[in-house]
Amino acid sequence: MSKVARSLLRDEAYERIRNAIIDGSLPPGTALRDADLAEQLGLSRAPVRQALTRLAEEGLVDSKPQSYTRVAGFVPDDVREALELTRVLHELAVRRAMPRLGAREVAEMRAANDRFAEAIATGDVAAAVAADDELHDVAVRACGNRAVAATIDRYTPLLRRLEYARFASLPAQRSVRRHTELIDAIEAGDTDRAAAVISTIWTDLEPLLED
Repeated sequence: MSKVARSLLRDEAYERIRNAIIDGSLPPGTALRDADLAEQLGLSRAPVRQALTRLAEEGLVDSKPQSYTRVAGFVPDDVREALELTRVLHELAVRRAMPRLGAREVAEMRAANDRFAEAIATGDVAAAVAADDELHDVAVRACGNRAVAATIDRYTPLLRRLEYARFASLPAQRSVRRHTELIDAIEAGDTDRAAAVISTIWTDLEPLLED
């Protein structure tokens, strides 16, 4: 049996630390010591340090060499900029993807929205976020633009705390309806309508910045 690749350990550390930051298990200002995290995760310190470096690049961790590493505070201006960019890129992805979105892709999106609705109904926010990703990833993959996909992946982590707040609230049911409107527009071949709906989906996050 082959050993687990070092890159997989790094990704595992990244995913678990990032999720703890996003869901509030590691609140803003929490000190992040690689030795402590490595022990908690059952990993060596090297993949944990690599994960913290990546999280710092994404704005979820603040780090000053020889001084501190801690969970970053919520900076509304940074998140607003990431939200604006992400919204535009998802619009672009849908417009580029429309000629490639057929019955199979529509079915895939409806299935993801069903999982999303079920997760919202049961209060499983993590599952709701995963299903939401799966739904939007259909168009991102289909658009065939790796730069768009990579940039969305780069800035989405900054938006996760907003998504957790939205999907944990009563208005979350509105997201189910928005998804349905998006899928219906795609199925009908209405590019402008699909782009408008996906813009609204991301714009709906903006009021949470005020909270």
